[in-house]
Amino acid sequence: MSSPDFGRRAESYDRIRPVDDSWWELFELLVAEADLRGRRVLDIGCGTGRLCAALAERVGARAWGVDASPEMLSVAAARVPRGVGLRQSRAERLPFTDGWFERAVMWLALHLLERPAALREAARVLGREGRLAVVTFDPAHFERHWLNRFFPSIARIDRRRFPDEAGLRAELAAAGFGAVRSLRLSQRRTLTRAEALERIHGRHISTFDLVSEEELRSGSERAEAELPDRVEQALEWLLVVAEQPGEPPAA
Repeated sequence: MSSPDFGRRAESYDRIRPVDDSWWELFELLVAEADLRGRRVLDIGCGTGRLCAALAERVGARAWGVDASPEMLSVAAARVPRGVGLRQSRAERLPFTDGWFERAVMWLALHLLERPAALREAARVLGREGRLAVVTFDPAHFERHWLNRFFPSIARIDRRRFPDEAGLRAELAAAGFGAVRSLRLSQRRTLTRAEALERIHGRHISTFDLVSEEELRSGSERAEAELPDRVEQALEWLLVVAEQPGEPPAA
């Protein structure tokens, strides 16, 4: 199975996956739960830089971003404010010294990575009492996705790609993290028919790259014929925050 092509998505990514009220609600929850305000934060899998920009502009964080796609980083470089650092790198081999960051974030990135290696690297670059925040989808998200009606393999593919809470907790412990806590956020939003079709035609989620061309063709034709004027979308988020151990007790 091929890997998703984010270089092809870079130019259209922010148009077909715009920052909206739902995004900002999740951002505020992330900032509060991971204590990102004013911190030195690494955005692992930063894409077009929307989180880096928001961290720097909204909460005074000293933000860095890394991404494997040069095309996505090119878009990010044009949007982030001065002072935000961007590096091309794979998450499994970060170009930073041990303990450099206070916080790290993986926002809809972990399912794209070699998880054990990426989590070990996140732990390595975080200092004592550092925190890693993982923003991902709860498995319930895939059961209710509006795309399932047209592309039935998407739910199966994404259940395999995304970790569930128990699996993620075990992977974080194996990477050396200590205390782990999690919370869920349910959101609802409405897409117009035009917005929904634009997302399908633009293959707005990377899972489309893992669906057969025949299913893409037939599903797109069905969507053109059957989508209503308004499409209700359910978002089921899972936010997991893992902490690095603190200083060892004095002897």
